[in-house]
Amino acid sequence: MNIPKEVIRRKRYVEAVAPFIDQQLIKAISGQRRVGKSYLLYQLMEYLREVKDNPHILYINMEDINFSFLKSAEDLHRYVIEKWGGSERCYVFIDEVQDIDNFQSSLRSLLLNESLDIYCTG
Repeated sequence: MNIPKEVIRRKRYVEAVAPFIDQQLIKAISGQRRVGKSYLLYQLMEYLREVKDNPHILYINMEDINFSFLKSAEDLHRYVIEKWGGSERCYVFIDEVQDIDNFQSSLRSLLLNESLDIYCTG
């Protein structure tokens, strides 16, 4: 995913999250609507591409109708495990995670896999 050129780079915010990359905790970005949470995710993905050698990034945007099949914690868990494949470090980005019923259960379960690094907005 490319960050649109007209986006104001928020280096300070990326640097605030960077120390938590590859830490076994869920990085949750919250805030009011339209303040740039999604763009911070984009910038974090771009940062990972700059500092990691070909990182495996999984991006789920719950505002995209292509992900409308992810309705429950079980759906989310199954999808992430399938797309990850279990063989390498995977950076999982979920935008608007609150649109998934009982998402907390799925995130806690996914966190048990030490190879998954989880980021979400909502």
